[in-house]
Amino acid sequence: MTTADTTPPLRIGLLGTGPWARNTQAPALAAHPGVELSGVWGRRAEAADALATAHGTRAYTGEEGIDALLEASDAVAFALPPDVQAPLAVRATEAGCHLLMDKPVATTVAGARAVAEAAEKASVASVVFCTLRFAPETSAWIAEQAAVDGWFTARAQWLGSLYAAGSDSEYADSPWRRDKGGLWDVGPHALSVLIAVLGDVEHLTAAAGPADTTHLILRHTSGASSTVTLGLSAPPGAAGGALRPSAPPGAAGVEIEVRGERGTASIPGWAGAETAFRGAVDALAEAVRTGVPHACDARFGLHLTELLAAAEQQAQAAG
Repeated sequence: MTTADTTPPLRIGLLGTGPWARNTQAPALAAHPGVELSGVWGRRAEAADALATAHGTRAYTGEEGIDALLEASDAVAFALPPDVQAPLAVRATEAGCHLLMDKPVATTVAGARAVAEAAEKASVASVVFCTLRFAPETSAWIAEQAAVDGWFTARAQWLGSLYAAGSDSEYADSPWRRDKGGLWDVGPHALSVLIAVLGDVEHLTAAAGPADTTHLILRHTSGASSTVTLGLSAPPGAAGGALRPSAPPGAAGVEIEVRGERGTASIPGWAGAETAFRGAVDALAEAVRTGVPHACDARFGLHLTELLAAAEQQAQAAG
């Protein structure tokens, strides 16, 4: 916030107490100078109490706790499965709260559309957290490439090892992530970059790969095409490597490059999820202050869900 000395902090409540809430959202919200962490809601009272105590705020639980947290907040951040997030986001807009949502907004088009329409009806600001659009290093790279004409093609690969043999990631315990795979978990990140640089997707082709891997071929409004590989079951072998320095070596990794008249540009590494999430908080605060929707708002979240649903349907139909 540009006038933090005179502007009251944005009161943001956190819904969820899982690994994402513990490791990223709660620390980022509690440390943000323009934010008051107004409370933490969790399905399990002991988890809500522990997380709230760790960050000096109040714990809420139960149905009545959701309403109480919404009443105590200007905005809410979600660390919940997407199809739990969506109806609660609609409920939050009815209470007049702005939305800081995780991706995907929902795993059904109807669920995501309900959120977008509710946000518009209530005139609340919304931001969907697609990591690379908010990490300072990658957001600057995206803006730089989007300002350049003449891109011919692009390649994006986002492979994790959550479900590889020997993985001990706590994020692998998520039932929705295991059910929907890399397409829905990391697909929004890759698509959000390609759309920003090459334009919207005019045509999409999808095919299933090994395990949960999905391959996409996209044609964009700029005339450029792109290919995308997404998955969470890459083997942790010695080949390849990860873009982020903190990630383990192996076949997993993140690569995005664009090629065109000015040569080739590859996305840089980024500091981490907590720093990126603080950027999303800043974006929400700016949208609240100005009334100007952010590019990654609930309407964009709906569009991502439409693309992912179409890709899933194609991949399943192809076997």
